[in-house]
Order: sequence, then C-alpha cells, then structure tokens
Amino acid sequence: MARMKDFRHEALSHDPVHGYIPFVNTAARESELTERQIIDHPWVQRLRQIHQLQTAWWVYPTAEHARFQHVLGTMHLASRAVDSLYESLAEVCPDVPSRGYVECLMRMAALLHDVGHGPFGHFFDAHFLADYGLTHETLGAAIIREDLGDLLRGIRRSPSGLLEAGEALDPAQIATLIARPQENDTDALPRWLVMLRSLFCGIYTVDNMDFVLRDAMMSGYSARAYDLDRLLHYSFFSEQGLTIHRRGLDALIRFMQVRSELFRVIYFHRTVRAIDLTLADLFADSKSHLFTGNPLENRDAYRRLTEWSLLVDVATWHTSDNAERRGLADRWQRFLNRDLQWRSAVERNLVFPAGSAESTSIFSRAEMVERAVREQLGSDMVDLPMRVDLPRHIYRPHAQAATAGQNFLSREATGEIGPLTDDQLFRQLPLSGRICRIYVSPDTSDETKGRVAVALDALLNAAAVDDVTNM
Repeated sequence: MARMKDFRHEALSHDPVHGYIPFVNTAARESELTERQIIDHPWVQRLRQIHQLQTAWWVYPTAEHARFQHVLGTMHLASRAVDSLYESLAEVCPDVPSRGYVECLMRMAALLHDVGHGPFGHFFDAHFLADYGLTHETLGAAIIREDLGDLLRGIRRSPSGLLEAGEALDPAQIATLIARPQENDTDALPRWLVMLRSLFCGIYTVDNMDFVLRDAMMSGYSARAYDLDRLLHYSFFSEQGLTIHRRGLDALIRFMQVRSELFRVIYFHRTVRAIDLTLADLFADSKSHLFTGNPLENRDAYRRLTEWSLLVDVATWHTSDNAERRGLADRWQRFLNRDLQWRSAVERNLVFPAGSAESTSIFSRAEMVERAVREQLGSDMVDLPMRVDLPRHIYRPHAQAATAGQNFLSREATGEIGPLTDDQLFRQLPLSGRICRIYVSPDTSDETKGRVAVALDALLNAAAVDDVTNM
C-alpha cells in the first residue's frame, strides 16, 4: 500500500517564476529548528528592503522585486539541482553525505547567499564595503558562521528529506559555498563540496538561473527567458566536475546570451548607469554619515541598514543639526526626484574574444579613455564636464580565473568529457564585453555631443576593437 505523504511540517510560498515553493514550516521534535525560522530571521527578512535590481528599478517601474524573493527562488532551485544531480555526485564522490544533508546544505546556502548585501546591492560593495576589504560574500560568510551558525546546526530536514543520524549542518560549509573561490583553496575541502561549489560560482548557478528568469519577467523583458528544465535535465556530475551533455548545450548558450542581454539592456542601461554615477558622487561625500565604521565589526547596526532606512534618513537631512548633512540634503533630494547630473552622449559596444589583451587595452580604464577623448576634442573643450563609463560583463570565465574550470561538456557520440571550450559553438562566445559610454551634463548641446561621438569613434577605429553591431 502506497505511503501517504506527510504534509504536517511543510508550507508553500507562491512565486510568479517557479510556482509553489515548499519549505519546512514546523518542527517534528523540540530539538529541531525549521527553515521557516531561518526565513523569518531578521537577517533574511532584511532582504525585503533591498531591491534585487539595485538602481534599475528607477528605470523599469515594474522591477520592484527585492532580494528576498530572489533568495527564496534560489533556495527552490537548489532543491531542483540536488534532485537532478545528487545521484551522479554520489557516483563520483562516494564519501558524500546523505542526500538529505546535501539538500539542506544547498538550500541554506542558496537562501543566505545574499545575506551580506547592503543598500543598492553590488553598488554598495564597490562604494562602501571595499573600503574595509569586504564584499557582500565575505561579510555574508561571517554572518552565517557567527550570527546564524547555531540556528543552522539545528536544521534537520528539507521538504523532501531528512539528515541521517549523526549528521548536522556545518555553517562553515555553507559559507564556503557562497564565497568566490580563491586560488588553491580546494586542498582542505572535501571533493564533493568543491563539486557543489560550481552550482554557486560556475557559468550557470542556482543564483543566476533564478535572477535571469526573475529579472527578465519583472522588468517585462521576457516571461520565459531560457529553458531551465532542459538545462537541468542534461546536467550531471562527472569525475571532472559539473558537466552538461551536448544535447543541453543549446540551452546553456541561450541562457548565457540572455544573461548577457540583460546586462546590456537592464543592468547597464544608460539611465541606470547615470543614476549610478550620480549616486557614486553622493556616496563619496555622504558615506561617513550613512554608516560609521566597519560593518563586520558592527553587524547589529549593519543589519538595520537597508535601502528603506537609508532613503528615509537622507530625506530628513535638511532638518539635521549637522551642517555637512544639511549641505548634502539638496543633492540627495534632487537624486530622489531622479534629477540626474549626467546624461549619455555617445555609446559603443566592445567585445573581447579569447586571446585578446583586454587588460592592456585603452578601454580597460575610464581615465585613459577620457584623456584620449579630450586630446581628440582639442583645447576649446578642455573644461567640458565629462564622465567615461565602462561597465563590463563576463560571458565566460577566463582560463586563468579562480572561477574557471567549473563546467565541462560531455560529447554526444562518445560520452567523452572535456572542457566546454572544446565545443566550436561555445568557443565563439567572447570572454567579456564592455559598453563604452561618455556622459555629459544634461544641458550640453547636440553639436558638442556630436563632437564627442566623433572623438570616441576615432579612438575605436584606431584600436580596431569595436563591435560591428555598435548602437
């Protein structure tokens, strides 16, 4: 007689991208902690107040989704990945823990991978956390180990499985999964954990597989951006690592192309980047008033710092007792009204194929491009207000990068496993791409913008690196 499924400990959250997302809602015994207790923890609930699209929601009105929805979706994809991949992982790594352990580990890493983010997401990494040698991942790893560790050790089950007797989640392993790999850091890690890390830092991960679908849907770009089912169906672990069968390669290429397109049209939209440039100037002058000290050493205060708290705070600075804050108040108000100090004058696209010397190109540093453009413009425009922006998107990791070597290809006829770059279609993808934009003040004349465009085109033609599909 078939055993009836036990629904007593499970609840569902409905998601527009994935449908129903199950999670453990109640404990089976007193000693257990539940997934709901982690989801409801202030560190995770805080993500409701940080937009997924850092500043792009000011440009795409429907893209108001927060990192909270994204981490729930990522947790769900972690279960789907384990369902597809655990059997092959156990074949190549006989010492792997139980399926219940691996699923709980992956779900908690997926749920908590963004827990270290500050206001405006990756922008905050570059313009605040970097001052202390931190990223949201290194800060998140400390939060997982030190603030959430005891709770995580109490997790005993996922919606589809239990840890075995004697197993307990290791917060250090969760922190390892969410952190970017460092050179030669695999020696001290179990092989199965190194394999699983490719689902957080490889070409297609539980993180980016969710945000590509979610951001495409919520921005209005596409309701079904790529074929997630096919991508997972043709993936497995081989002796080399996370491997995709040749029959799934088209789905992977489509995923990579859509992800690249989202960078170009949404994350790096010309107005989004103008917002970022304006915000960068404001942050440079304001950050000592936004948060005091190293967030790693004052995590309780950092937990209360969100986009909501920051934007409410700066809106009151005109009444502050601090003269410096009052001096910044008008600039913040103009920013909140989307009155930006920069406007795109010219835009070009560049791609860097394998073997190209991107790091030595003039287009690797904004100050070099600005200097060269000003030389082309001549002395009568020496004082022209100008900003060069060079947002960069990585299509696939460079062979020497720490995140390279995470993904492999199984040939259809022979079953031979090799690097993805062995495939001619994959090899045609560039390593990276840049958008080269020059921003000027909003009141700049069309004639001046035209001269700036001519000056940039002269540099691009001289360097012979421009894309034939320039906008």
